[in-house]
Amino acid sequence: MNEKKRTIMLPAMAFVLMATLIGSGVRAEMISHYDFEEPNPFDDKISGAVATVGANVTIESGTPHGNAAVFPDGNRTDSDILVAQADAPVIGLSDFTCMAWVRRAAVTTEADGICDMVTGTTEGGFQMLLVADYRLGVGGPGNVWMLTRSVTQVAQDMEWHHYAVSVDRDNPAGISMYIDGVFDSTNDPTGFASVFIKANQDYQIGSMNNNCLNGLLDELTIFNTALTEEEIFSVMTGGPILCAFNPNPKDGAMLLATWANLSWRAGDFAVSHDVYIGDDFDAVNAGAEETFVGNQTETMLVVGFPGFPVPDGLVPGTTYYWRVDEVNEADPDSPWKGPVWSFSIAPKTAYHPNPADGAEFVDPNTVNLTWTEGFGAILHTVYFGEDYDEVNNAAGGAPLGSATYSPGPLERETVYYWRVDEFDAVETHKGDVWSFTTPGAVGNPQPAYDATDVGMNAILSWTPSDSAASHELYFGTDKEAVRSGDTAAPEYKGSKTLGDESYYPGLLDAETTYYWRVDEVDAQGNAAKGPLWIFTTGAFLLVDDFESYTDDDPNNEAIWQTWIDGFGVADNGAQVGYLMPPYAEQMIIHGGSQSMPLLYTNDAGVTNSEASMTLTTLKDWTEGGVTELSFWFRGSSTNAAEPLYVAISDTAIEAYDDPGAVARSTWTQWQIPLQAFADQGVNLSNVDKIAIGLGTKAGVAAPGGTGTIYVDDIRLIRP
Repeated sequence: MNEKKRTIMLPAMAFVLMATLIGSGVRAEMISHYDFEEPNPFDDKISGAVATVGANVTIESGTPHGNAAVFPDGNRTDSDILVAQADAPVIGLSDFTCMAWVRRAAVTTEADGICDMVTGTTEGGFQMLLVADYRLGVGGPGNVWMLTRSVTQVAQDMEWHHYAVSVDRDNPAGISMYIDGVFDSTNDPTGFASVFIKANQDYQIGSMNNNCLNGLLDELTIFNTALTEEEIFSVMTGGPILCAFNPNPKDGAMLLATWANLSWRAGDFAVSHDVYIGDDFDAVNAGAEETFVGNQTETMLVVGFPGFPVPDGLVPGTTYYWRVDEVNEADPDSPWKGPVWSFSIAPKTAYHPNPADGAEFVDPNTVNLTWTEGFGAILHTVYFGEDYDEVNNAAGGAPLGSATYSPGPLERETVYYWRVDEFDAVETHKGDVWSFTTPGAVGNPQPAYDATDVGMNAILSWTPSDSAASHELYFGTDKEAVRSGDTAAPEYKGSKTLGDESYYPGLLDAETTYYWRVDEVDAQGNAAKGPLWIFTTGAFLLVDDFESYTDDDPNNEAIWQTWIDGFGVADNGAQVGYLMPPYAEQMIIHGGSQSMPLLYTNDAGVTNSEASMTLTTLKDWTEGGVTELSFWFRGSSTNAAEPLYVAISDTAIEAYDDPGAVARSTWTQWQIPLQAFADQGVNLSNVDKIAIGLGTKAGVAAPGGTGTIYVDDIRLIRP
């Protein structure tokens, strides 16, 4: 998105313009809008009910938005606005976007209460909630999930700010939050039925204080689809949408046909459209000549028929990528490059197995195999057993009419294989061999099964089987050689004793797929063949992604036991992790499932806060062609401006060029040339420590203050 001024006052009349935009340029229909100018609540078209406004909500006039709702202080249970509610027995809502303008009524101190239930910080203000309805079987009325952060993260300045929440039910991480038109976070939408705008939290979560601060809310609006960042910003500002949007089929869709009718909504300034399509993402993204299918004025395109793009038909099992650039020869900024969308044609073979391929700890007493039928399949033949080769080579099984099969009670500590062949009335399509393990079997591979973007310096580890006395390890790039190899094969990497469940294969090649297997040997010397595991490397060396830390501090697995902070150090105001489990941050993350919270307190004579990690494995920063240190950080608008820095081996320091960056509530990548540390005397082939800090050690003016930043995905990267 182009850089634009984000904190923009949208007057009440702008919603007249916005309604016009929605009708002509933006795909969504505004189905509910409450501006508090009238005494009665709006009709909620999602559920057919009338939305309710809490009795303690009052109206204030004369704001930049006209009348606005004023929410009271304190823990009142009748100060909510219910903006959408699923009717029983409907499970969940369809896609929608909810947005509103909000403002703090007063700037107050920490003593006024806690409202941010995600981070536990002493902040107050509005919350936008998705509430799990008790009819869905996911908890009682107290099972509440906070959809947004408290408004005070951006609103201590006493200005109006725009909050939007976009919900895409088909996306596993389809709840996205936007603050002032900028993406802020995403979460899983599964199992939530109601949306509330609240000034407080009347459901008790643990022992957290429920008090909240008062504030104002206006222009509460719901749309009937999940808007994108560009669309939300356009609605917020009344500005144009430049790129093509609203693809049909939906991005990532699976189609049951060998042709498709592609369509999209045009950008506001488009006169015509350059269309690209192909089965190679990089080629489509680069606009390669072979993917360009022409310029057209229509906003639809048929593919997969003679005389049209892909004239021989779309191929089952293939993913296609497509892109639409908006063209207006009269505008010097044209063309506007569109996003790359995708759709897939369902394969002729069975897919989406359940249990999933590589699943672990499957209950041996309740296994029921299911899958998604191959394109056109009418009959299914299942092969099942404990030997990969037998299952892979089996033939002549009895066909089934439904996509389900029960193998009966199974054994613990066992690897099982299964395969489904699909018959479509013309031919039989042999399926892949899938596997799963039951409790007690070797498992928990790290890197995780089928992981991608793994560091070139990966260390393999696993959990032994219940009966293991030792392990036999196989590793390599040849899938079948690793799967079938014995101790005479070059893929065999030797025996490991019980208690030594790790293996370092040395520096791996970038962007390469590797396979490995661990056979478990019992006390009698009998070897049980393990499942085949797989991962793919990226082009980097991993310093720390914070995924390995747990809350098991007795076994030195807590994040603060590796990243040493200022505990007990008079001139270091840093605190790594939270005081109570979970120690690592598990919601504000850049990648994976955890990040490092770094609290800094540079006051009362303390001018610096720093956390450091001693390197035990990745000490040579010249390997693999890496040239830069990269990591991601994120702060909060409530943070005091302090210079952020990285220190290497206690001698070389690089500071971020903007001390105010720690107040950003979006993830920022910082890349530092390794040569900058070498120029300060660091021996890059023997780096022993990395530190991240805030304060005077950065070598620039530091006014002092407190706050929390989050750090994630520290890597050494190649250009």
